[in-house]
Amino acid sequence: MARREPTSRRVLFLLSTAELLAMSLWFTGTAVLPQVTALWHANLALGSWLTIAVQIGFALGAITFAVFNLPDVFSPVTVLASSSLAAAAANAAFVYAAKDPLAAILLRGATGFFLAGVYPPGMKLIAGWFQKGRGLALGIMIGALSVGSAVPHGVNSLGGIPWRGVVLACSGFSVLAAVIVALAVHEGPYATPQAPLDFSQIWEIIRNRRLRLANLGYLGHMWELYSMWGWIGVVLVAASGWRREQSEAATALVIAIGAVGCTWAGAASDRMQDRSDSARIAQRARVTVISMAVSAACCLLAAIVFHSPWLLLAVSLVWGIAVIADSAQFSAIISEVAEKRYIGTALTTQTALGFLLTAFVIRLMASIANYAGWHWALASMALGPILGIWAMAGLMRDGR
Repeated sequence: MARREPTSRRVLFLLSTAELLAMSLWFTGTAVLPQVTALWHANLALGSWLTIAVQIGFALGAITFAVFNLPDVFSPVTVLASSSLAAAAANAAFVYAAKDPLAAILLRGATGFFLAGVYPPGMKLIAGWFQKGRGLALGIMIGALSVGSAVPHGVNSLGGIPWRGVVLACSGFSVLAAVIVALAVHEGPYATPQAPLDFSQIWEIIRNRRLRLANLGYLGHMWELYSMWGWIGVVLVAASGWRREQSEAATALVIAIGAVGCTWAGAASDRMQDRSDSARIAQRARVTVISMAVSAACCLLAAIVFHSPWLLLAVSLVWGIAVIADSAQFSAIISEVAEKRYIGTALTTQTALGFLLTAFVIRLMASIANYAGWHWALASMALGPILGIWAMAGLMRDGR
């Protein structure tokens, strides 16, 4: 009996499910931060490294995978499945090394490193299945990533599950993701070779005005995104005094609701898919400006209503929709404004710089909170989207 070829929608569903399951590893350390820092008898400053290490590991992983061109040397399906298994193993090992801060932080870094073999190859596989409707397809997959990032908080909210069980459950989800990809996914009809990484082209990236603006916009977006995702659980606890189960459920909802924004942004970006390159780039830039304007407003509103927990939660839900909505559009813009011969370098540089910045900002927010309070940390998150709006407004004008 002939094997039935998968349809693009089926592959989108399977890959989105796999990304959701595998990316649950991202915030496992953050979700169990209070329990682990209690083991260390440490404060927020040291505990923040459980999140920071993942960001640095992902940046190093993105560069390593690009330098060795692994998604082309091996099938992206193989890279994604193998990376999911390796990330699951590193995450599980974290449970048994948690009493040693250095070992725990290094293992969280290793988890981030291997997740660099999950997210970008997943995007590449989706692009290989969609020509029309690619923006919406990528938006749906980024939405799945948002839900996946919320999973550890969701598991933690159930109550009665030891923190080690939360971490190991997420490793199990990542193993399941590897099985789904290995058994049910293959490259699509529009698959193309990965663009090569060439460090000699980095100067060209700086000289290209539109690429420079797109990167500034992306950095502004990243300034806020992982600061919010990384600390929103701690913020809600500090503001409300809710029980752990309540605050974890609220945190999971705030992060997961980003799927709504991602789907909207993907559909909005596709409205110009049949128009000129300039019109399409301007539309993508417009989507990012709208998203970052709402996000910046939410940063400031969250600071204002910090001492009113239910109002803070309402603002956070709107913030959760806006903060991730534009994420896929930055990569799409980079691929469209960079010269074809250095798209790979441009995308890798963008990813590495963005995640390295998040490592700095996550630590900075902890410092601001320690010295001035969380309301000032929340307000300072608005600096990123304000910079991003300025940069993307310039790109939008160039596209007219």
